[in-house]
Amino acid sequence: MGVRMMVLSAILAGVCVAVSAAPQQPRAAHGRLFPPEKLGELEGPDRDEWQQPERIMDALAIADGSRVGDIGAGGGWFTVRLARRVGPNGRVFAEDIQRQMIESIQRRVAREGLRNVDPILGTPRDPRLPADLDAVLMVDTYPQLDDPVGLMTHVRRALTPGGRLGIVDFKKDILGPGPDLDERLEPEVIIRDAERAGLKLHAHETFLRYQYLLVFTPR
Repeated sequence: MGVRMMVLSAILAGVCVAVSAAPQQPRAAHGRLFPPEKLGELEGPDRDEWQQPERIMDALAIADGSRVGDIGAGGGWFTVRLARRVGPNGRVFAEDIQRQMIESIQRRVAREGLRNVDPILGTPRDPRLPADLDAVLMVDTYPQLDDPVGLMTHVRRALTPGGRLGIVDFKKDILGPGPDLDERLEPEVIIRDAERAGLKLHAHETFLRYQYLLVFTPR
């Protein structure tokens, strides 16, 4: 082999080593984070009717005194309803990764006079929830997750042995409120991710008009 070919081979070998040693990039989010300046779009007067928060909380066995996490809490629409359900003996941990959302939640619970809500600034991979939670709720958030399996692994560790994770998101086959159809996920995608995180499907509820509710428990 000539000197020129030897040099070229060495350069190519170095490139291959550098590529193989490069860290793996995290999976990109399916959709963009919801912009805080558009929070008003989530507060439509008909949301209670089609969201059916009471039935969702029933499906998660949330009751007086429950300890509940609200992941991707946004402006706190569901947070305040959870706080009223669990009462003064319960606790709601309202998590979001955008500081503007946390500030919005803080203003909202102060305005509502709720003292059983703890806002938490999480990270894309760790919601930083406390232990021994009876339920965790994730509404209209899943397609935005950067590392869903990693995040749900943290959720599983935070749940009690009989705790429940509820994931609510928009169906792909019906128009109405919610993001564009190409930003939505089939429930089977979430179920596979949950299994990898050590969770098992407890129920696939279909009582919502525009959404599905998946309920998981720790394996």
